[in-house]
Amino acid sequence: MTAPSRELLIGVTGGIAAFKTAALVSQLVQSGLGVTVVMTEAAEQFVGRATFEALTGRRVYSHVFGNDDTPLGAHIQLAQRAQLLCVAPATAHFLAQAAHGLAGDLLTTLYLAFRGPVIVAPAMNCEMWEHAAVQRNVAQLRADGVQIVDPEEGWLSCRTRGAGRMASPETIRATIDRVLSATS
Repeated sequence: MTAPSRELLIGVTGGIAAFKTAALVSQLVQSGLGVTVVMTEAAEQFVGRATFEALTGRRVYSHVFGNDDTPLGAHIQLAQRAQLLCVAPATAHFLAQAAHGLAGDLLTTLYLAFRGPVIVAPAMNCEMWEHAAVQRNVAQLRADGVQIVDPEEGWLSCRTRGAGRMASPETIRATIDRVLSATS
């Protein structure tokens, strides 16, 4: 088996759209990319670690401490070996933490330690997506250089239609491919 051509970090936060991230991860791995998944505690309520471990053939990380294979800290060592970080789905909570530089878990700590390109695919209820605070946070992240893959309009898990549905795995993948091509 040959070594992957590029290393990616995929962050998964707690939203129903996490099931789409499994399809994205599968596509990325099949294309020869090395993928390591970092999940928030809330994400594990929607998709199990075993799903991502089976798709990547790698351990899933979710805790700041207790990772024996990263003695310098998972947020440091994972950040150093990856070329790109993509967070999908990105909840309103993650957007707020990232926009304000708060590090309360492994994913947000990793985000602050990572120096490569970052892609974020928000997913949430349409009222949440349209809220002024969320839009301020998204604007701040854009200003910080984060690539935002805007949510799509469609049927939401709250039984309404509107903007807030996470972009398709194919759309996110196209953004990843574009960013990786630009950094070659």
